[in-house]
Amino acid sequence: VARATEGFDRWAAGVQRYRPEAVEHLTGVDAATVREVARAYGTAKRAMIAWTLGITEHHNAVDNVLALINLSLATGHVGRWGSGLNPLRGQNNVQGGGDMGALPHKLPGFRDLEDPTHRAHAEQVWGAPIPPVKGWHLTEMFEAMHRRELTALWVFGENPAQSEANVGHAIHALESLEHLVVQDLFLTKTAELAHVVLPGTASWCESEGTVTNSERRVQRCRRAVEPPPGTRDDVTIFHDVALRLGVELGVPTPALAWEEVRRVSPMHAGMSWARLDATDGLQWPCPTEDHPGTPFLHARLWADPVEGPRAGFHPVEWDAVAEGVDAQFPLLLTTGRKLDAFNTGVQSGALGAPLSKHEALELSPGDAAAHGLTAGERVRVSSRRGSVETVVRIDPDLRTGLCFMTFHFPDQVDTNQLTTDVSDPKAGTAEFKAAAVRIERLAVAAAK
Repeated sequence: VARATEGFDRWAAGVQRYRPEAVEHLTGVDAATVREVARAYGTAKRAMIAWTLGITEHHNAVDNVLALINLSLATGHVGRWGSGLNPLRGQNNVQGGGDMGALPHKLPGFRDLEDPTHRAHAEQVWGAPIPPVKGWHLTEMFEAMHRRELTALWVFGENPAQSEANVGHAIHALESLEHLVVQDLFLTKTAELAHVVLPGTASWCESEGTVTNSERRVQRCRRAVEPPPGTRDDVTIFHDVALRLGVELGVPTPALAWEEVRRVSPMHAGMSWARLDATDGLQWPCPTEDHPGTPFLHARLWADPVEGPRAGFHPVEWDAVAEGVDAQFPLLLTTGRKLDAFNTGVQSGALGAPLSKHEALELSPGDAAAHGLTAGERVRVSSRRGSVETVVRIDPDLRTGLCFMTFHFPDQVDTNQLTTDVSDPKAGTAEFKAAAVRIERLAVAAAK
């Protein structure tokens, strides 16, 4: 591993400042447990680090991920079967969205937008020039709306009027637009703000195409039912709008669209539509049609000599949450998901799942006792940005000082009125996982 990496000494020197005993008060984990887990991970024949948005929805999200990468590199758990790092995605096909270039600085196949060679290749396939400067990520788009620099927006498959942090601020930005187009299955809160609504189809059952899962496996998605009258597939909508704007994009079929992807993205070049149709999927990179796909990445680091560039360590420093607790807002709110619901509830909110419960503020037994609260009592939860009302639920697994809510039921409890839009300067991700709040008792409600 040392042969295949660079910067280990600098990283190791930095880690010495964070000995387990020195950070017990920060982590809440005793030094002996940290050492036990570290030895188990470091000496395991195979070990995987998997994480979710609890790592990345912070103002230092990129540093959090880099810290995990450093640990994996230091222990040799990279480039081997059954070992590695795996970010577990929040929704289906998040990986596929990134692969297709839904990032402001990337072309399909994660090719650099600002690289003249990569850009020239895509321009040749598309027959059109590509702006040489990267675009805005989501946080920067909302900042540009407030500056009146971004005046028109086309939103599809997204509900930012309920999913954005500090959502009242986000709604104000959306309302300031000169023209807002929303393309979705339902009349979402965002669609209610739109000047034009384009009714799309349910891609998971009403469309043909591909999806890519977290292990980079591209799979065929086949239509199970016909879409309702008056709706159109996303590809068809994009094609028809482009035609109205004077651009002919070709025959709008998923198969032809995928063949275009293969021409633009070298890592997908070997995945013909016919191969995907005949298999359970292929994992990129798959550069040629006789390539079997790549079951795991970075095996090159174990070659002698090392193939390609070395893997670099990126030392990072600990940083507190952007909005710490104080006497006025003494509890730290973290938000997240539950198994029986999906995002802002657009697709799942009307379903009567057996395990589904009304939204609640989940408190530790200690915090509930300190506030004189019992399960089912109604409270007002306030942050520096807004307030919501909900009921209390006691969670014995929560540590004292930390409370939890989901954003699944914004029509009942608009949790994102509370969250802060302080964001990571590198990724633009808002700090959904840490907002200082206070709670006040209201009327007593029946426990649910």
